[in-house]
Amino acid sequence: MLFVNRRASLAAVPPQASMADALTWATGTYELPQAALNPPVVTTTKRLCGSVLCTTSRISPFRSRKRPIFEEQWGCSGRCVLAMVQAAVRREIAGGLETSVAQHRHRLPLGLLMLGQGWITQAQLQYALAVQKLHGGRIGDWLVAECGVAPEHVTRGLSLQWSCPVLTARGFSPAAMALIVPKLFVEEFGLVPLRIAGSQLLYVGFEERLDASAARGLEQMMNLKVESGLVGTLEYSTIRQSLLSQLVAPAKCEVAADADALAARITAILEQKQPIGAKVVRMHRYLWLRLWLEKASRASRGAAPRDHEDILDYIFTVGR
Repeated sequence: MLFVNRRASLAAVPPQASMADALTWATGTYELPQAALNPPVVTTTKRLCGSVLCTTSRISPFRSRKRPIFEEQWGCSGRCVLAMVQAAVRREIAGGLETSVAQHRHRLPLGLLMLGQGWITQAQLQYALAVQKLHGGRIGDWLVAECGVAPEHVTRGLSLQWSCPVLTARGFSPAAMALIVPKLFVEEFGLVPLRIAGSQLLYVGFEERLDASAARGLEQMMNLKVESGLVGTLEYSTIRQSLLSQLVAPAKCEVAADADALAARITAILEQKQPIGAKVVRMHRYLWLRLWLEKASRASRGAAPRDHEDILDYIFTVGR
């Protein structure tokens, strides 16, 4: 604290003083607060370039500091954006998670599992196996079609194989879920987004087997925890058709010669479209780039895009 001896009129009272202190100031000693001697320094922060290779000391005054944003980072120039994209492309190509059926060959066969649960008899299993050997197809389908087994038992058996829950269409909104993922991934990987719970958990359904790689890519893109499960065949077919019939975000498919050409193409798209947000993730052999064109579409974590015009998807393959 600083003590100041003043003999002055009330007109000279410091602005920090209260009325009681004003009388003390005019007649004697006033205790000046330390905050008045060391006022807080008000600083303004500017968005910094996200490229670790950035050496630019002066940024063009004509370049917006709000766009383009790639993976939550802003690039001060096209060169810096390219460096950020190159790092992301290398990361996804090198670190993509692939899950094949071969990794699950240790599972107990579906027929034996259902037999052990008492859902089918030995005679039903032997007959379904004989028909499958003759005509091909899935054992579960033959158990339902030829042996009168309830489809729900087949779905429950598959869920035990994959150690996952059985999901339903409860809370499913086709218009909202169709904006979660491009049609190509629904058709090729069989994943169907079902609903978002509590803005933190995205439920994704599959018909016969889980796809960990596709689910992981969707989890990274949406920044949500993905819970995968199986859906009964009839219900799954209805959900899938509902998704494919909806108006979804336009997805453009392109082929890049190599990783460098892909990074250059993505950079050109970012510089042209100037998105408020963008991210690239791997989905098996594809690299999926999503652009959020409007700020409202990135307003809250876990929120699905409001409209197909809010986002733009690019799906790339590298090489042949």
